[in-house]
Amino acid sequence: MDISARSDYAVRAMLALAADHDDPGAEEPAPVSVDRLAQAQDLPVKFLEAIVADLRRAGLVASRRGARGGYLLSRPADQIAVGDIIRAVDGPLAEVRGLRPHDTAYPGEAEHLPALWVATRAALREVLDGTSLAQLRDGTFAPPVSALLDQPDAWESR
Repeated sequence: MDISARSDYAVRAMLALAADHDDPGAEEPAPVSVDRLAQAQDLPVKFLEAIVADLRRAGLVASRRGARGGYLLSRPADQIAVGDIIRAVDGPLAEVRGLRPHDTAYPGEAEHLPALWVATRAALREVLDGTSLAQLRDGTFAPPVSALLDQPDAWESR
């Protein structure tokens, strides 16, 4: 799986927003400017502006106008899945040549390949939809994700 710069930057920006959003000392979170988000995560501002616009259209962030304007999470970080963020900026989690895995079909020896693509998508969903922004921020992953991380070769390149 190739995780795009858009997805990487979007998740990082959302983590930065979540840090401000869930500040226990604040009555109401203050909007965060794109410049501040970019600076916090060392991201290119222009690219991040387009990403934040996608996140807003997807209903994951809300915007406030004005001199003290910026962006806020639209709901608590524990109610936003990483999979939702990726879909907002890059579309479906898994595609095969532009098709959804369940829409693929192959002849002969490859006839069972769509089942593997569907299983791959299901695994991505389990990890990405099963991990909230709050869990990612805190490093407290759900048991299925923790089990994958604990596998002996999980951190090894192949």
